[in-house]
Amino acid sequence: MIHRVEALFIPTMKKAMPGVRPKKFLGQHFLKDQNIAQKIVESLGGHGDYRHVLEVGPGTGVLTQFLIQQSQYQTTVIEVDDESVAYLKQQYPALPILHQDFLKTNLAEQPSPLAIIGNFPYNISSQIFFKVLDHRNSVPEVVGMIQKEVGDRICSPPGSKVYGILSVLLQAYYNIEYLFTVEPQVFHPPPKVRSAVIRLQRNSVSQLPCSETLFRRIVKQGFQNRRKTLRNALKPLNLPEPIRQLPMLNLRAEQLSVNDFVQLTQQIEPSWKP
Repeated sequence: MIHRVEALFIPTMKKAMPGVRPKKFLGQHFLKDQNIAQKIVESLGGHGDYRHVLEVGPGTGVLTQFLIQQSQYQTTVIEVDDESVAYLKQQYPALPILHQDFLKTNLAEQPSPLAIIGNFPYNISSQIFFKVLDHRNSVPEVVGMIQKEVGDRICSPPGSKVYGILSVLLQAYYNIEYLFTVEPQVFHPPPKVRSAVIRLQRNSVSQLPCSETLFRRIVKQGFQNRRKTLRNALKPLNLPEPIRQLPMLNLRAEQLSVNDFVQLTQQIEPSWKP
């Protein structure tokens, strides 16, 4: 299920923290607006009755300051930038800090269930969500600020030109809401694009009623050739001729809902040879 609740905010500015320089190679754009930071933190809904929250890429701690005020959460931050880690240790001596790359972190070693929040670096935001998918049964909720284009893609319904791999895979396991749009001028440095804050809350699907490995492969293969019909896009799967005649294969990947992809996987699975 997808909800879209959009609002724009008037910025309340705060200068970037001294000693912490935003680094382009890390995709860092530090949020300066305290009102928006507080709104992002308040967007955590406690879905799934969790206590542990992991903030990804806290930077100068603009979200962190509001997270640690929430007594219902036990907050840990994960940051790869040396300057940011040094600053956070000075400002928040009691804050648990993981000085490492989120994408290389074994989430199975973290407390579970675990909500994830952050102003995600634009250059790895999609990878963050794929990692969340791999640990979906221990991550009941995600609130992330990302590039608006990526937010639109994740939240888009079937038939949209931006509906794609990440849309289908995330919507299979999460209810997704587009919360609000954030303008470039509230960041240091301002990005060249607008940002979106979205919320993912785990749905009731513990496991798809089909091979999840095959499901992922069909989705990815279909969208890698999104202009082709699925009959042509799925040629690398070497489907037998009776399967190739399925009416659904006359469609393009962007025309199929999550349930359609599940049904297609169920039809292909009996004859599929990994």
